[in-house]
Amino acid sequence: MKNISIIVLFFVTAVGFSQKKDSTEVVYKKRVLESIEVDFLMSYYKQDGIHSAVSGGNGMEELTNITPTFVVAIPLNDDDVLTVDAGISAYSSASSGNINPFDSNTPSPWQASSGASAQDVLTSLVLNYSHSSEDRNTIWNGHVSGSVEYDYSSIGFGGGVSRLFNGKNSEVSVNANVYLDTWKPIYPKELQDFVDYGGMNGGIYDDFVITPGQISSEVYNPSNFKEHDKKKRNSFALSFAFSQVVTKKVQGSIFMDVLYQNGLLSTPYQRVYFADKGDFFINEFKLADDIERLPDSRFKLPIGTRWNFYLNEKFTLRTYYRYYFDDWDISSHTFNIEIPYKLTDKFTVFPMYRFYTQQQSKYFAPYEGHLSTEKYYTSDYDLSTFKANQYGFGVSYTDIFTNMKIWKFGLKNIDFRFNHYDRNDGLSANIFTFGVKFVQ
Repeated sequence: MKNISIIVLFFVTAVGFSQKKDSTEVVYKKRVLESIEVDFLMSYYKQDGIHSAVSGGNGMEELTNITPTFVVAIPLNDDDVLTVDAGISAYSSASSGNINPFDSNTPSPWQASSGASAQDVLTSLVLNYSHSSEDRNTIWNGHVSGSVEYDYSSIGFGGGVSRLFNGKNSEVSVNANVYLDTWKPIYPKELQDFVDYGGMNGGIYDDFVITPGQISSEVYNPSNFKEHDKKKRNSFALSFAFSQVVTKKVQGSIFMDVLYQNGLLSTPYQRVYFADKGDFFINEFKLADDIERLPDSRFKLPIGTRWNFYLNEKFTLRTYYRYYFDDWDISSHTFNIEIPYKLTDKFTVFPMYRFYTQQQSKYFAPYEGHLSTEKYYTSDYDLSTFKANQYGFGVSYTDIFTNMKIWKFGLKNIDFRFNHYDRNDGLSANIFTFGVKFVQ
């Protein structure tokens, strides 16, 4: 299960110098990375809600996800660094299990299903290479990536360049990324069996009784349903950023991404129910009229800014704002604020708050809100109008001297964060993240 294709951007910055007193002296320069660094990251995510897209916008949204990740940065020489990012994402989802809720004798959108799609593991690997110029004012980077899960695989590649100038007080960067994804479409069980058996002549239709929602001579006939011809999804991204040290206490940046996708942009297993079609049930589970249908192209444009303010020796203020729009008529505003407070030389605490508001896609309608005559339709509430608040708190421990040792590696940093997310459509989530950095 995935939401949307994920875009991974890497920014590597370094400051170096060289000194030369006369023609007989050796020129020395600072290495970009002095020694191997190892990061271990772990996140735990748990959500619940009442608008499952798998069940057409009506049903349980329970999901848990655990994501352990190792990131190893290796200095190849004075100028070059190789970074290896390897991780897995293991999830358990009651709602995605309802792709096939009929493995239970009492199928219901409000009951957890034990179907094969109810849990899965995504594995990913990213290799990033960066090169810094002699004066450390220019940094080049390139990466390749790959990930796979039970119904989806992705490969990606890209690169970019950053340039520091104005005494290293200004920086401009450009990055480009391409992701080539492939679906292995899995469809709602009742629709797949209807096609495979030429109607209600086998599969689940031999095991369950179909009950109409009202007295009618109609029979269940999802005539809109057909399997997708396209199985590819391609994503292209071009990113621009400019940052500036304004004063000793103020630093700001602006950024813009230009993103384009084409191919299969619908999620094959997300049901849709039409207002102008009769209702048919197996137990409490309503049989789908069709699956989500969306255009095969999408253009996205986020624009944002970050500002950091050094208030005093104890307090720093970090702010973030982003405006987003696309050609599916979605627009959104994101505002984030974080206030690190330095308790001691080693301990920092930081409260956080994030606000998000979104205007819905022109293709969205709630449960039973679409008509069968429409060309595109979805009841995925991620594409609806909503507002969300996220509250969080973090604690960071830093030891620049790495006094604590594990084998040959010294402990440099420990970071813990907790966030609670609330959306006004009933979705809520708790997010725990933990990170630890070691240096050789």
